[in-house]
Amino acid sequence: MALNNTFDARLVQQETAVGAGVQILLLAVLGSAIGLGTAGWLTGLAFAIAGWAVLSRALHRSGLRSFGPANRVTLGRATLVGGVTALVADSFESAPPVTLLVGLTAVALILDGVDGKVARRTGTSSALGARFDMEVDAFLILVLSVYVSMSLGPWVLLIGGMRYAFVAAARFQPWLNAPLPPSTARKTVAAAQGVFLLVAGADLLPWAGNAAVVGLALGLLVWSFGRDVGWLWRAARVRHVPETARKAEQAGRVLEPVAG
Repeated sequence: MALNNTFDARLVQQETAVGAGVQILLLAVLGSAIGLGTAGWLTGLAFAIAGWAVLSRALHRSGLRSFGPANRVTLGRATLVGGVTALVADSFESAPPVTLLVGLTAVALILDGVDGKVARRTGTSSALGARFDMEVDAFLILVLSVYVSMSLGPWVLLIGGMRYAFVAAARFQPWLNAPLPPSTARKTVAAAQGVFLLVAGADLLPWAGNAAVVGLALGLLVWSFGRDVGWLWRAARVRHVPETARKAEQAGRVLEPVAG
C-alpha cells in the first residue's frame, strides 16, 4: 500500500511538472509569434516556476492520490493566465497584440465555468481544487486590473488588490477566516470582474465607457466584500455571546446577576 501511495504521489507531482513545461512552451510560442520581450519572458518564467512550486507543495500537504480531471482544466487555465501575465508585463515595454491578449483571457474566463462542472460530474471535488480555482481567478483579475490601470488610472488596481487585502487583513483578524454561506450573488459579482475588465482591456468603447464599465465592476465588488465582511462580523459577535445569554435574548428575558 505504501508503494502504491508513493507511486500515486509521484504521478500527481509529474502532472504539475508537465503544467510548468506547457507554460514554458506557450511562452516560446508567444516569443516566436510576437517577439516576447525580456520582461514578458522573465515574468512568464517566474509565474511557471512559482506556480509549480506552490501547487506541488499544496498537493503534497493535501495527500491527494489523483490530480483529477477538474484540476487539469484549472491547470490549463493557469497556463493561459501565465501567458496573459507575460503579455501584460511586456506591455510596459511595447504594446502587445490586443487580439491575442483578449483571446487568451476570454478562453481562461470561459474555462472558469468548466472545471467546477467537471469536478461535480466526476465526483472529484476537493478543498484543494476549489482553492486552486479561486487563486487562478484572483490572479487573473489582478493581472487584468494592472493592464487596464495603464489606460484608466491606478484606481483600477483596487479591483485586483481587494481580495489580497482581505486575505492580509484576515491574518490580523481571525474572524475573517470563518466560512461564508454559499451565495449566487457573490459568484456572479466575482465572475463579472473578469468580463468587465476584459471589455475595458479590449478598448472597444471610448475612454468614458471603459471607465464606467470598470467603475461598475469596482462598485459591485465593494458591495460584495462589504456584505460578506458584515456577515462575518455579525457571526463573530454571535459566537462570542454565551449560549445562555443568547437563548435568554431570543426568549425576550433579561438575565439577573447571581450573588456569589
